[in-house]
Amino acid sequence: YDRETGRLLSSKSASTHNAPIESFRETFRLAGLEPGQIGELIHGTTIATNALIERRGANVAFVTTAGFEDMPYIQRINRRELYNLGWVKSAPLVGSRNHCFGIRERITADGSVLLALDEAEVEALCEEIRGQGFEAVALCLLFSFLNPVHERTIREIFERKLEGIPFSISCEVAPIWREYERASTTIADAYLKPLVGRYIRALDGGLKADGLETPWAVMKSNGGVVAAAVSAENPIQLAMSGPAGGMITCQVIAQALELDRVATLDMGGTSCDVGLIVDGEQRLTTEYEIEFGLPASIPLIDVKTIGAGGGSIAWVDAGGFLQVGPQSAGASPGPACYGLGGEAPTVTDANLYLGRLDPTFFLDGRMALSGKLAKSALAGVSQNLEMDTETLASSILQIAEDNMANAIRMVSIAQGYDPRDFTLIAFGGAGPLHATAIAKKLDMPRVAIPVVPGNASAFGFLLADARVDKVWTRAQRSDAVDVDEMNAQFGRMRSEVVMELKEGGYTGTPVISNVIHMRYLGQNYGQDVSVPPGHITEDVLVGALGSFHEMHEALYGYAFREAVIELISFQVTAIGPAEKPTLEMLRPPVEVGSPGRRSVFFPGDGWVDATICTRSSLAPGAKLEGPAVVQEAGSTTVLRTGDRMRVDERGILLIDVG
Repeated sequence: YDRETGRLLSSKSASTHNAPIESFRETFRLAGLEPGQIGELIHGTTIATNALIERRGANVAFVTTAGFEDMPYIQRINRRELYNLGWVKSAPLVGSRNHCFGIRERITADGSVLLALDEAEVEALCEEIRGQGFEAVALCLLFSFLNPVHERTIREIFERKLEGIPFSISCEVAPIWREYERASTTIADAYLKPLVGRYIRALDGGLKADGLETPWAVMKSNGGVVAAAVSAENPIQLAMSGPAGGMITCQVIAQALELDRVATLDMGGTSCDVGLIVDGEQRLTTEYEIEFGLPASIPLIDVKTIGAGGGSIAWVDAGGFLQVGPQSAGASPGPACYGLGGEAPTVTDANLYLGRLDPTFFLDGRMALSGKLAKSALAGVSQNLEMDTETLASSILQIAEDNMANAIRMVSIAQGYDPRDFTLIAFGGAGPLHATAIAKKLDMPRVAIPVVPGNASAFGFLLADARVDKVWTRAQRSDAVDVDEMNAQFGRMRSEVVMELKEGGYTGTPVISNVIHMRYLGQNYGQDVSVPPGHITEDVLVGALGSFHEMHEALYGYAFREAVIELISFQVTAIGPAEKPTLEMLRPPVEVGSPGRRSVFFPGDGWVDATICTRSSLAPGAKLEGPAVVQEAGSTTVLRTGDRMRVDERGILLIDVG
């Protein structure tokens, strides 16, 4: 985005996971940019996400209060499958029970010191940790969120005795109640620290060597950006870095189209991310699950991820049933049709075989796809199942689409929303291929496809603001609230978030918001209630308690208006608004082009003669009816028979689902 001219450019290149600077260089080249011309760069990355999914993080030592060393292994004792006696719970990110160490100390539930810390014991432990070759350390002591004095003392010892070994401490990573969630989050942060640190340093070195003169930033899971150097210090905040950008783009689209209820579908090569935007606002949460039973309590935009992407592999289970995903061919070797060594059939191979992808137009024609290799990969499975190749390829797509439709049901119906009231915004390289089929399964009346859908997440980075969240945990009853202490803590956190924004390079005036997490006394889970950012008076507090009753009644159908409410935690958020482009700037110039024809296979219709056109040939106001395929550099949109599409004034494709 050129702020002086208002010009917006978009380019896309293949990922180079082992040397990320190479894909940056290729992207700059395609955009006609020199790194020295760049005044601001924002990067969204899946390195943290992939490291957690693939379990290729650091060898972590876990240090806690003596007697609680088993915490990562005991977990919550809940089961994913209640009656499956063969179910095995997820292993913690600590490699072995022998990697869990106890320190004799104790902070009580009111924050007082019951047993003082022995610094000599900590120093001896440091020697043991160094001697065993641990790559990172996670520290989580009981009730340190109330009184972090022991954790901070241990931090000073770690800095002296464990030089070169990164560590994470819970009072900084996740100062929240519930010791297991706090420990799991801190372990995950330490697990990622060496890997993310190396990644950020290597990328920073490559960018500087190429002439980038300005500090660059990284997208966080909460939809804000943070200086790259700072991001390496708290890598768990990057767990949903990439999907957050796409959600921001969808929020802007929803507001522009005046849509009150939007479901989002971001389908790439490996996974699919789904979320909701209600009344133009993002849904935020602090409940991120690495695997079942392995939580990470971080502020993030509420997005659910499933293993459904263009590279999802089709396979036959032990019962002889066809399955799709969650295994993926990834970017390398990728689907069989890439010709890079992949042999298993994937969703992309099925789309190519059924005529939905043009083998000469993939990645703007820079990457040719092999229909012969796709057919060969599909044939191997179709023979085993004794079905023809068209039926197999169509079945692969329908199973993948069912999985994605179920994911949307999970985030909508489970929250009390009816999918039929929503518009589906689909993006990512593969999202528009399947959007109308998924919408039809959910009885959604309309689909919207952004301009340059393959880069929608990257566009969201340009729309993102700087953001910092801080939380303080101290349970208080509504009938005995210490308002003075509450105001003092809100004031302290306000100073901290503003200072952190400035350290990240923000120079403007931030927008401050306060949230209190509440629940009825005796409940286990609660709701976030917004309060004004200024001084909290008795009247303000009464209003916030009333808001909690209303939220509880809206969610569960009842409220206990005379009951005591427990105020669990207090959060302050600082947002630094950034200058940003508009959707109109993203609209590319219209190029003259004539539509073509191609045979495309659809379930129930078989092979049909479909209209084929490039998106750049569709001017605002243009209309198209299915069956049709709209091709562009980073994605392809498929219209089924009965679907009707028009292009709005911003270049967004609006599809009424047949």
